[in-house]
Amino acid sequence: MMQRPHKAYPVELAQFHSADYVEFLHRITPDTQHLFSNELAKYNLGEDCPVFDNLFEFCQIYAGGTLDAARRLNNQVCDIAINWAGGLHHAKKCEASGFCYINDLVLGILELLKCHPRVLYIDIDVHHGDGVEEAFYFTDRVMTVSFHKYGDMFFPGTGDAKEIGEREGKFYAINVPLKDGIDDSSFNRLFKTIISKVVETYQPGAIVLQCGADSLAGDRLGCFNLSIDGHAECVRFVKRFNLPLLVTGGGGYTKENVARCWTVETGVLLDTELPEEIPENVYIKYFGPEFSLKIPNGHIENLNSKSYLSTIKMQVLENLRCIQHAPSVQMQEVPPDFYIPDFDEDLQNPDERIDQHTQDKHIQRDDEYYEGDNDNDHQMDLP
Repeated sequence: MMQRPHKAYPVELAQFHSADYVEFLHRITPDTQHLFSNELAKYNLGEDCPVFDNLFEFCQIYAGGTLDAARRLNNQVCDIAINWAGGLHHAKKCEASGFCYINDLVLGILELLKCHPRVLYIDIDVHHGDGVEEAFYFTDRVMTVSFHKYGDMFFPGTGDAKEIGEREGKFYAINVPLKDGIDDSSFNRLFKTIISKVVETYQPGAIVLQCGADSLAGDRLGCFNLSIDGHAECVRFVKRFNLPLLVTGGGGYTKENVARCWTVETGVLLDTELPEEIPENVYIKYFGPEFSLKIPNGHIENLNSKSYLSTIKMQVLENLRCIQHAPSVQMQEVPPDFYIPDFDEDLQNPDERIDQHTQDKHIQRDDEYYEGDNDNDHQMDLP
């Protein structure tokens, strides 16, 4: 079932991000940014994180999608929830990074932690999932596992295997640093070995899977040789654990291949095999001349030797052995959701159609934020 997400409220975004950063994102526009040079530098807005029209609404929509996905899982409305618009894993508490402004993944994980003592985060984007790792670096309630390119000053420059977490979070951050050109067989073998042991050891109550498509062969910014089938095999493998699963998108800079990849992976998550030929649609011209879900093989030299991958694998498994047992948490009252839909689409009579305007009003009005002197959120007071 497809659901139109609500636009995340500023107070929801401030469950992770600083209130002043959220307020600035809401206020800044391309026409006014020249007035805020100090703030732009403070919040890292500019080159990799440009200010554009409707920036804040963009953040509200993709973050709202991930929050809604997490809440549907928490309320057992579904077993798998997907937000391909989400997965912006570089954003930090007080600053943007790598075209990521709001870290919807952190917000989604915080939501899942209301109902699950342990959440596993898995990242197969070509870039290190630094923002998510940093957010949970000192806790054992979230284990982060990132498979990514590392070295050669590749963005963001973090993700060494030696980065394992600190204090209560020591050994709960797992990094799998890879070199250029890794192929399906090497990646899948390493992924399955590590994730199997992680799930066995950590025993998560829910999983968040970031499916950045810039790890595909032929990506404009990537450097791996993964096929769509190889990438999707990771999704298929995680699905088999039959745990509540929140799936997001992420990076991807050859847009037609991003669309192909997430289409195939939606099919995997729905147990639906799709025909290889792409049917006629308004975007069909982007997928020529083959009009196929397949992509060309990568031709980057695989610099990941068997001995290198074996060393990384053994290092990760050794760190997992340092975890004696899955951590537990004390019983506590579950905090309420900030946003609770007034109606359940599953219970709606399909013969009584609701027009889009009514649905939009149900989600939020255009004048919802900071438009009047009596707006309760104007000062960004947190509950």
